[in-house]
Amino acid sequence: MAIKFQYNKTSLTNLGKQLKIRQNALPTLKNKESALRFSALAARKESERLEEELRAKMAEYDYLAALWNEFEPGLISITDVDLATVKIAGVKCPELREVHYKLAEFNAFAAPAWYADGVRILKELTHLGLQSEVSMRTSRILDFQRKKTTQKVNLYEKVQIPGYQEAMRKIKRYMEDEENLSKASSKIVKSRHELEEAEEAV
Repeated sequence: MAIKFQYNKTSLTNLGKQLKIRQNALPTLKNKESALRFSALAARKESERLEEELRAKMAEYDYLAALWNEFEPGLISITDVDLATVKIAGVKCPELREVHYKLAEFNAFAAPAWYADGVRILKELTHLGLQSEVSMRTSRILDFQRKKTTQKVNLYEKVQIPGYQEAMRKIKRYMEDEENLSKASSKIVKSRHELEEAEEAV
């Protein structure tokens, strides 16, 4: 990234301001990056833990496998999922609040006795599955934001800050050279005047 500048004091002042902004922002960005990395990892681990819990619960109910054939497929369905937005390390992420189910009417006397347990088990399993999915989505969002923050840290640290410093060095060198040339030319002019005055005096 080429930094545009002019060889004057105004440009030097503007570059100094831009440099200071980036130098001040860098520690905050680095802290944000590490917070996002930690939060994304925590969300991923939580999602994996919930998936494992879901698998364990499903294995726990394996003994009911034969009974599920008697279960009516449309007996219970999810009608709505309440998601809230929470901020994690300054990033908006989803959070599962509540799952709404619709239970079809059934004759409790004619239906198998375990239907009530079946409904409870399905609610438990779907809730775990949804929680795991939300945690995985949170992990992806946080990971994406972390990558963007890492890019910004690298841009500031490796490109912009050194670029502004180099541009400021060039301007200062140029201005010093200009000053030295100006002093040298005024010395030459002064010595010429002195020489002319000496010649006239003779």
